[in-house]
Amino acid sequence: MKALVYNGPRDVQVKEMPDAKIEKATDVLVKVTSTNICGSDLHMYEGRTNMEPGRILGHENLGLVIEIGKAVDRVKVGDMVCLPFNIGCGFCENCERGLTGFCLTVNPGMAGGAYGFAGMGPYSGGQAELLRVPYGDFNCLVLPEDAEEKENDYVMLSDIFPTGYHATELAGVKPGDTVVIYGAGPVGLMAAASSFVKGASQVFVVDTHKDRLKLAEKIGATPIDDTEGGGVDEVMKLTDGQGADRGCECVGYQCCNLHGKEVPNLTMNNLVKTVKPTGGIGVVGVFLPEDPKAQDPLAREGKIAFDFGQFWIKGQRIATGQANVKAYNRKLCNLIHVGKAKPSMIISHELALADAPGAYENFDQRKKGWTKVILKPGT
Repeated sequence: MKALVYNGPRDVQVKEMPDAKIEKATDVLVKVTSTNICGSDLHMYEGRTNMEPGRILGHENLGLVIEIGKAVDRVKVGDMVCLPFNIGCGFCENCERGLTGFCLTVNPGMAGGAYGFAGMGPYSGGQAELLRVPYGDFNCLVLPEDAEEKENDYVMLSDIFPTGYHATELAGVKPGDTVVIYGAGPVGLMAAASSFVKGASQVFVVDTHKDRLKLAEKIGATPIDDTEGGGVDEVMKLTDGQGADRGCECVGYQCCNLHGKEVPNLTMNNLVKTVKPTGGIGVVGVFLPEDPKAQDPLAREGKIAFDFGQFWIKGQRIATGQANVKAYNRKLCNLIHVGKAKPSMIISHELALADAPGAYENFDQRKKGWTKVILKPGT
């Protein structure tokens, strides 16, 4: 099969690889028809993780079931399925609690496993023609009859739509709340859309990329251009000096200041400043336990200089962590099915798998107009 393989920093290549296959009776084999490039893929692409050369990338996957293991009961050959990026067993203590992003079985020694991701187990990614899905009955979301028609919407259920929604859950967004979101990338845009789904009265999205801010405005959010560094003041002005009720961090450890320099604590401390006293903050942007190639000495050890005094004195609450996709994907699927959500509106490029290396390069350089890339292995 053809697959996108990580060779090393900023070096990915479409190669012929051994076909993915059924390895256990609980497996499902999927012919991948849509797979996305995620912002977190860029951490590996840039060499900022311990990703091993020779591995297949891709954790946002959707496709057609072409084979099932002998112990698979629910999923059938011919089903169109979307796969949560985090792999769960379905029976460990955390999976039983709905915390599938922290499964205790699939990646021994660590809570959580995922497709094609550094440190998240040995599982191959789906930026390929075929994908093996462990514990297929549990992990496959079988899609409705309009799966092919709305495929570009449904593939967003693999990660960014549930992750954006998760940010609002962590922050505690309720009807009538004002929400400030740092980051107008795909997850930040989905957090904005999810805030409106939950009844937010006003949503502010802060970023420096004007093309992405236009998409935030299209969703109904108030775009705040932080290019000149005035984003905090603008949020405070628009909230009558009080700050927003809730805040979402959707950038992570590679956030940059107005000069384009990485400042890992920037968005976190800006959230403390722009969320009102007793407000909630949800953090879904990736922060790593260590980042040896960081310029900031604290960040090399996975630490940031956090304004804890201000955070404490304001009585704010914070919750963090990757999304437990299965906790949300079925309900969000229903919103897509009935036409109340259209996450595909953020897609900027739909390309063949063969075009993936160039797409990674352009996406990594944050070139204008490169918001969300979807790959089609079958084309």
